Amino acid sequence: MADGYRGRFAPSPTGPLHFGSLVAAVGSWLDARRHNGKWLVRIEDIDEPRCVPGADTLILKTLEAYGLEWDEEVVRQTRRHPLYAAAVEALKAHTFPCACTRKEVGDRYPGTCRNGIPPDREPRAIRLRVPDDMACGDFVLRRADGLYAYQLVVVVDDAAQGITHVVRGADLLDSTPPQIYLHQLLNAPVPTYIHLPIATNAAGEKLSKQTKAPAIPPNGDLQTLKEALRFLGEEPLHTAATCRELLVQTIR
Repeated sequence: MADGYRGRFAPSPTGPLHFGSLVAAVGSWLDARRHNGKWLVRIEDIDEPRCVPGADTLILKTLEAYGLEWDEEVVRQTRRHPLYAAAVEALKAHTFPCACTRKEVGDRYPGTCRNGIPPDREPRAIRLRVPDDMACGDFVLRRADGLYAYQLVVVVDDAAQGITHVVRGADLLDSTPPQIYLHQLLNAPVPTYIHLPIATNAAGEKLSKQTKAPAIPPNGDLQTLKEALRFLGEEPLHTAATCRELLVQTIR
């Protein structure tokens, strides 16, 4: 792992950035800059059927418009399949083939295939065998459609990029224990995880594409950035004329 602080923002290109996305991006960027660290951007496009053409370009341009500059080349998961395949192979002693559907397994229970696939079923996915005292239960590494699962790819990518700090929304809090466990199994250093408050709409729902969260202005909007900073507990200064100036002032 590289020396020093290395943070990242990892959006999925399933649409434009919304306010909750901006909060996560700004929170991770500020934490990296205040630690004199590096801030990386990774496009998490592993779930290709859900990706929207051109969304990745729009996301990167929007980040730039809000003054959120990154330090290294942008990484895209669709170009890293060999890394994920190697990780699944390395984890072979801890995995098992599973023929269960998601409905059969449920979100928090190990599948019946843990002790072998029933004779009348065909394997659909590869699951990681998790200790019984872990609340998350066994989880998928490679899906039934052949795609690698989020829990696997994010850990492999964080390890490969030497990420030391992961600053993200509290909606991903439940993903943290499985990811820590995967880091340990892969003999990779475990990052420090920081979870930010979740931005919600008037109905109390998390802002997301599923709840039809509106896109933020893509060309950079000073007022929107100020609102994101206030959401994070910062008090924006009023002397900045641009988003970049405001972020620089906030670091100090």
